[in-house]
Amino acid sequence: MSRFNISAPLLGLALAMAAGSAYAASGEGPQAYHVTVEQAMDRMMAGMAVTQTGDIDRDFVAMMTPHHQGAIDMAIAELRYGRNEQLKRIAQEIIVDQQQEIVAMKLAIHQPLPPASPSATQSEISHSKRMGH
Repeated sequence: MSRFNISAPLLGLALAMAAGSAYAASGEGPQAYHVTVEQAMDRMMAGMAVTQTGDIDRDFVAMMTPHHQGAIDMAIAELRYGRNEQLKRIAQEIIVDQQQEIVAMKLAIHQPLPPASPSATQSEISHSKRMGH
C-alpha cells in the first residue's frame, strides 16, 4: 500500500508523545492504563458492529475504521503509560500507519474525510498546560 504524505498523523504522534511524557511524570500507572485500554476496546467493538449494507467495500471500511482507531487508541495508551522504549517506538509507528490506512480506505471508496479537529491528546495537553503541569 502506498503511503500518503499526511502531516496530521505526525502532529497527532507528536502530541501523543508529549502527553505520554506528562502522564509518565504524573505517576499514573497500570490501573489508568487498563481503564484506558478497556475503554478503547469497548469503543472499537461497538464501532465494528455495523449493519451490513450489501456494499462489501463500504462495509469493510465501516468495520475496519474503528478497528484501526482502536489500535491507535491502544498505542496512545502505550505511549502514555508504557516504559519500554522499543514498544513506544512500535506504538508510534502503529499510530502513523493506522491513521494513513484509515485515510487510504476512505479515499478508496470516495468517502469524504472528516474535518480536522483536536484529538483527545491535544485537549489533554492544553488542559495540562492551563493547570500548570
